[in-house]
Amino acid sequence: MKKIIIVLLAVLLLATPAFAEIKIAYVNLQKALNDSVAGAQAKSAIAAQATEYETEFKIKQDTFLKLKNELEKQGALLSDTAKAEKIKEYQTQVANLQKFQNDARRQLQQEDEKRTQAILKELSVILQKFGKDGNYTMIIEKSEGGLIYVADNMIDLTIQLIEAYDESKKK
Repeated sequence: MKKIIIVLLAVLLLATPAFAEIKIAYVNLQKALNDSVAGAQAKSAIAAQATEYETEFKIKQDTFLKLKNELEKQGALLSDTAKAEKIKEYQTQVANLQKFQNDARRQLQQEDEKRTQAILKELSVILQKFGKDGNYTMIIEKSEGGLIYVADNMIDLTIQLIEAYDESKKK
């Protein structure tokens, strides 16, 4: 029994220097995405594209509302054939408006995802370099609901990551 305890103590004492060399940092990738120049440009481009879609949607919606008002005003005066034709045109306009809205939403989501993934890939390369150059054992992503506790002395690489990324984009 004594031999087992001595062996365990020896293992723990020998392993202690390995634990002392552990160096952990964290980074907030969401903040890096939002605060980097490329991230801000991506958000701005997507917002501009969204504004274009909104403008186009309003034009289509105005045309649709005119047709709706026309149908409501003239509905009683129109022949059954003309009324059926206007109703069919109205239904087509409704479907087209919904399709445009869904397509626009999908395109914006795809563009946002594409830009985000490209930036994250570039940030990952920089973080790999940080890890090697700084001899970090681990770099953890801090996200909403992710890290529960961060010690005061734990290293936050977020600002350095943003600066390094912005600098890499200038070259």
